[in-house]
Amino acid sequence: MIVEDRLTNLLIVFAIGWVLYLLSPILTPFVAAFLIAYVGDPLVDRLERLRMSRTFAVVVFFVLLFFVMSALVVLIAPLVSAQAGALFERLPGYVQWVESRILPKVVELTGFDVDGGLVGLGPYLSEYGASAANWAAEALARVTRSGAALVGVVVNVLLIPVLTFYLLRDWDRMVAAIGELLPVRSKEKTIAIAVAADGALGGFLRGQVLVMIALATIYSVGLYIVGIDYALAIGVVSGIVSFVPYLGLIIGLVLAGLAAVAQAQSWIALAGVVVVFVFAQLVEGVFLTPRLVGDRIGLHPVLVIFAVLAGGQLFGFFGVLLALPVAAVGSVIARFAYEHYLFPRLYRTDPDEG
Repeated sequence: MIVEDRLTNLLIVFAIGWVLYLLSPILTPFVAAFLIAYVGDPLVDRLERLRMSRTFAVVVFFVLLFFVMSALVVLIAPLVSAQAGALFERLPGYVQWVESRILPKVVELTGFDVDGGLVGLGPYLSEYGASAANWAAEALARVTRSGAALVGVVVNVLLIPVLTFYLLRDWDRMVAAIGELLPVRSKEKTIAIAVAADGALGGFLRGQVLVMIALATIYSVGLYIVGIDYALAIGVVSGIVSFVPYLGLIIGLVLAGLAAVAQAQSWIALAGVVVVFVFAQLVEGVFLTPRLVGDRIGLHPVLVIFAVLAGGQLFGFFGVLLALPVAAVGSVIARFAYEHYLFPRLYRTDPDEG
């Protein structure tokens, strides 16, 4: 009976996952609305404690979110976009400078022919750099030429705030309703897992966003002090992708290093870039991550990278965004199963022994 129940539960989970996979093309607004509602629910709860109605608290949340997004779009996005485009346009020149000035010295000092790895890279970037720099504009033009695609984008943009409003307004009632639907036999354990997963997921999401903002600020300010062109674009990009272990460091260091060497033609500028990134990693490792994120997920960096790649392969862009939250919940469930089921069975001793 127990085996049949477990098999039934596994089949239900598999069926739900398969249905979600089939519906993935239309899940984008629902996933985005759920994430916004989940992150915003604590703020709405605090506003309710100020004797606001739930609906009015949600309206206040939307007003605050609108001002924050407007500030980002009006003040920061144009600067980052302009700098990123200019950086990519000049990147072929940076690579050619490295090929002509740096690689011969490396070959002379080491005896290794490392030139082969970069031969042709400069012309390749020159050939495709312009199209890559204007990718957003071309994509927008293609969308506007396609009526169905344009309707899809507009519907998603309009659906996300509507879905978020209803989810936030009815969040507590939905959670209570789900709790009432749980079987009595497993209700206590399920609630314990949900509470642990909520603590891990909520703490991780809010903490990781703060870490990304802090790293983007440190990178941008540090590179600006060193005198690197496009400091804001490099800093913001490095900060945004820092949720994947070491990816932000590698991308930022490569871009800033190329810009420093080609722009200043001095090893001092490159040393300054290295100091900025080493300082940022020290601040992240010693202060930011332990205090803001902690060991919320409890996953090895290799598993984190695998989760991000798997999410992108299965569900595209939003799969990348959902990879770490799903991994956080999965780690809580796996830890709970190990502590309450697997560990006792593997290491249980017979009372008659000893």
